[in-house]
Amino acid sequence: MDKRFIFNEDVGNYDKWRPTYCDELFKDILNYSQVEYGKKVIEIGIGTGQATKPFLDKGCELTAVELGKDLADYTKLKFREYENFRVHNSAFEDFVCQYESIDLIYSATAFHWIPEEKGFPRVSKLLKKDGTLALFWNRPFVSRENDELHKQIQGIYQKYRPSNTKIIENDTKKYNNRFKTIESYGFKDVVFKLYHLTRIFSSNDYIALLNTYSDHRSLPYNTKIMLEKEIREAIIDFGNKLKIYDTIDLYLARK
Repeated sequence: MDKRFIFNEDVGNYDKWRPTYCDELFKDILNYSQVEYGKKVIEIGIGTGQATKPFLDKGCELTAVELGKDLADYTKLKFREYENFRVHNSAFEDFVCQYESIDLIYSATAFHWIPEEKGFPRVSKLLKKDGTLALFWNRPFVSRENDELHKQIQGIYQKYRPSNTKIIENDTKKYNNRFKTIESYGFKDVVFKLYHLTRIFSSNDYIALLNTYSDHRSLPYNTKIMLEKEIREAIIDFGNKLKIYDTIDLYLARK
């Protein structure tokens, strides 16, 4: 199965546990793009709408392009009171839209699913001259290196997912690569910003969060069950509280 469709399997859990984004991020996007009432906006990969409401409340004419049918149906119902909202159920690569007609195209923790050689040129074709591209990702990180619970959880991951790449909390190399990639496709005035949030999870809540990620859901069943069991037990042993540090990286650019 295409991993992009895994998010479509448990829409309610995804909506409940996936993180939202901070107000400061949305203010920065709105200030940079200068979108306002009636401006045309596309959201790529809406999911369950964690990054949608600020643009609807601004009065933008927002079209969400979502590959998963259940996710598309869910958000259509979730934002049904907004007359300035519609959902198109397809891959962004197949989405039909008039060229140079869009003021802002943005994507929240989804644009990496599109091959860059297809995604960036298509964005450029759809945006008006000086239109804005906004890409951002949330990277949840479990505690700190000197945290014993963090060490235990990392050990459990290595036991059941030994080939899993270690997550770097402040991945400067990745940030620089994304910045340069955007520039390489002809976008200008590129701006990069970081935001930080903190959340606390119980053992059950953290397992629910893990089940919103494609790499976790696609594990072999027995491996997934044992991994979850040991992580749950570790969190319970440490008072049933796990601190998650969210790092959000934002990239703004003009066509």
